[in-house]
Amino acid sequence: MSARIGVAVMAAVLALYIVLVAQRGWMLVTSGEPIGIAMGTVLFLLPVLAAWGLWREISFGRRAAALGRRLEAEDALPAEELDVRPSGRPDRAQADALFPAYRAEVERNPGDWRAWYRVGLAYDGAGDRKRARAAIRKAIALESGRA
Repeated sequence: MSARIGVAVMAAVLALYIVLVAQRGWMLVTSGEPIGIAMGTVLFLLPVLAAWGLWREISFGRRAAALGRRLEAEDALPAEELDVRPSGRPDRAQADALFPAYRAEVERNPGDWRAWYRVGLAYDGAGDRKRARAAIRKAIALESGRA
């Protein structure tokens, strides 16, 4: 639940940023000065990019959570419990030791979204967030039939 609150706070802050930057852009565009018009036009692009990024991340989070709930309902989430360090992060050595089994599962079943989701969780446990997100994006694409 705290993650949802965090996302809601960040979304609200980003929405405020979008409004304020768009307002400044509008002020520059209506100034009548060529340089102000150019700067205002560029400022309108920033909120559009920010809104797109916000939508993309929230959409990813919702879809990933939905797949996680499906795996949990199917009792197909990884059963291993990793020790955590005082910081709350998983013990990387344990995660690294478990990773080959999940990678092998993906290699055996490259079209199975469940295998990709589990390998994404293994990447996350090993601290490789970039690959974790890529694997979970692949799971989302496979489950929705877009891969």
